[in-house]
Amino acid sequence: MSQKIAFIGLGNLGTPIAESLIKAGYELTVWNRTASKADPLVTLGAKVAENAIDAVETGGIVISVLADDSVVEEIFNMELVEKLGKGGIHISMSTISPETSRQMSQIHDWYEVTYIAAPIFARPEAVVAGVGNIAISGKAAAKEIAKPILQGFVKGIYDFGEDPGAANVVKLAGNFMIAASLEMMGEAFTMAEKNGISRQSIYEMLTQTLFAAPIFQNYGKFVANNVYEPVAFKLALGLKDINLTLQTASDVHVPMPMADLIRNRFISALAKKRDNLDWSALAQGASDDAGA
Repeated sequence: MSQKIAFIGLGNLGTPIAESLIKAGYELTVWNRTASKADPLVTLGAKVAENAIDAVETGGIVISVLADDSVVEEIFNMELVEKLGKGGIHISMSTISPETSRQMSQIHDWYEVTYIAAPIFARPEAVVAGVGNIAISGKAAAKEIAKPILQGFVKGIYDFGEDPGAANVVKLAGNFMIAASLEMMGEAFTMAEKNGISRQSIYEMLTQTLFAAPIFQNYGKFVANNVYEPVAFKLALGLKDINLTLQTASDVHVPMPMADLIRNRFISALAKKRDNLDWSALAQGASDDAGA
């Protein structure tokens, strides 16, 4: 494998993805605002660029895993996209709004660059284990180039057509469903606890029977123990995603009352100075309300 990739964004999720690509044999040039985060990748053979523009090669491939819409728009400005140039492909793995993806795709088109949305459903440990899943959308020819690259660190890739915003709709829907599951477990486990049943025992029974699915089994451990560390995804990012979900729903006149409740849970958790906890700490709101 000699294909070169520029990789931008080395947060909790970006770093294990980059590591997986290096181990698969790809040559990576990486960039991150906090330069020290690239150090573990340098020991694996990655090159480090001084800035994002220097990381990309004309006609090449760039993968980005960035925090939010504003960062994507800031880094992938016209100067960088122009340098990526004709034949270039940008695989955006960030969780951003569908409309931002569509706007980014138009900007890329001006310079004959193809923009692919490929947000991933995975915590860092799932990337390492290769059991995450990706929703992908964008132009067909570029997706056929992107898929073999992405396949090395996920279990499945699900294609949602050529609308560059479609994959982001799916990602927001999925993250909303995860958050709703956290709220549901928080309420159910607290109700059991206040009736003299341990949170751990109800977790073990339900996640081996009626709710034997990864979201309930994995996130349920946090909720059962009321311990929301280590942090893989910050509460503030959870609030960002639920705000994007509500905006995306509002754009097509879809009411989401559960999403409104979850948004308030995130706001309450941040008001209680829980910003140092994993986003699953929204489930603690049910315990707060019950005095548990």
